[in-house]
Amino acid sequence: MKILMVCLGNICRSPLAEGIMRHLSDNQELGWELDSAGTGNWHVGHPPDHRAIKEAKKNGVDISMLRARQFQTADFELFDKIFVMDRSNYNDVLRKAANDAQKAKVAFLLPDEKEVPDPWFDDALFAPVYKLIYNACKQIADNQQ
Repeated sequence: MKILMVCLGNICRSPLAEGIMRHLSDNQELGWELDSAGTGNWHVGHPPDHRAIKEAKKNGVDISMLRARQFQTADFELFDKIFVMDRSNYNDVLRKAANDAQKAKVAFLLPDEKEVPDPWFDDALFAPVYKLIYNACKQIADNQQ
């Protein structure tokens, strides 16, 4: 399976989600292909936020090699599933969908369309956001075995 994680700038939530899901996929030998992207272009080419890197590393996940990129319409053809972090990301991605099949690939990472809070403005949110993302990714990986 090919999975894309999407947030706003691709430097906090979606690289955490990519790294966590990659870690779980490797540990469970799922063989998934993972990537992440942002709906905005402000951070294209930049590494994840240092606080995201630190929180991931604290939990045994290395995301330091990742680089931000912007979501493209071609991603609908490249990925089987596109997980978004919040309603704004969901709407932005759906606007680029050309048909119902592409729209069907898009879902919230958290169950019941709950949003993953953006930790960008609050250092204290990185640990709870990591845990939210980890739990959601674990549930997805466990359900695919």
